[in-house]
Amino acid sequence: MMALLLPLIAYFIVKNKSENAIHMPRHYLPDSLVTVTKNGKRVTDTVWHQLANFSFTNQEGKKITLDSLKGKIIIADFFFTHCPTICPTLTANMKRLAESIHNGQRVGDQTNKQIPFLSFSIDPERDSVERLKYWADRFQVDPEQWWLLTGEKKEIYDYIINELKVPAEDGMGVDSNFIHTDYFVLIDSNRYVRGYYHGLDTAEALPQLSRDLVLLTMEKDPKAKSFFDGKLQIMAVAFLSAILGVGLLFFFFRKNKN
Repeated sequence: MMALLLPLIAYFIVKNKSENAIHMPRHYLPDSLVTVTKNGKRVTDTVWHQLANFSFTNQEGKKITLDSLKGKIIIADFFFTHCPTICPTLTANMKRLAESIHNGQRVGDQTNKQIPFLSFSIDPERDSVERLKYWADRFQVDPEQWWLLTGEKKEIYDYIINELKVPAEDGMGVDSNFIHTDYFVLIDSNRYVRGYYHGLDTAEALPQLSRDLVLLTMEKDPKAKSFFDGKLQIMAVAFLSAILGVGLLFFFFRKNKN
């Protein structure tokens, strides 16, 4: 009985302590609220906005889609190569973040291929593939983990405004033709936005982004089933049967002895 019961008790203790000790990055962008019945009780649950697919071209002239990044955590930012103000600093900060992430292998290829970085050009009419390649070479961007994206201006702006819903200002006093923002966006493996971080804030925001990124890599997929899912009732019946069996065995043993 102890051999059967102890693992189950340990599972619930560890599960409870883990949930209480680790605070995962919050979700953003609620779409709607739904009321469902769980264990006989009506509860309200939030349906979070799941990002739609996109198709843009990177600095290598290759098509990049969100569908092709299925199951990966993504960090995104926004820039343009003629930017006279914040974009070079944002790209430099993104580069430091990208270089801090490796695939964890002790030997062999150390290139991070599980957490892609995306930089959307907000001036795609001038940011051609050749221009993006120039910017990538200037900052030594690794094309295996970091893609500078261009495409139709309407599609890019629609994605930034209506999908990512990035807090932004028109021009920020520099150029009213463009959306300017210094935010980095953290997107989880299920296409949910999990954080907005000021890309110029190296003291607090970017270290927080690094910590949140680590937590997301440890987050359990809510769609994945636990080993105990659907088995607890069966295990409970098995425990009761074992108790009954031990009791009957003890009863007959005492009776035969007498």
